[in-house]
Amino acid sequence: MGSLLPLVIVVGALVVVLGLFAALAGHVRRRGTADGALRGALAAHDAAFHGTAADSYHEIQVQTDRRTPLPDDRWKRGPRSGRRA
Repeated sequence: MGSLLPLVIVVGALVVVLGLFAALAGHVRRRGTADGALRGALAAHDAAFHGTAADSYHEIQVQTDRRTPLPDDRWKRGPRSGRRA
């Protein structure tokens, strides 16, 4: 019985930890807060291992946060608008 007690304690601790993770997962699903956390975790992974993916992620975030489009009147002016490029 003495050699079985440490195994029972480890298995019990594992069951408790997995139960807490399951409760946390249910809470996150109910509140809908997993999206931002998952996006942040993947962005951190990309920044560490995929430099170009991280750059693309940050560029997309800047474009998303931008309120109005940048002024670009090159398309409104014709090639003979009187201005020199």
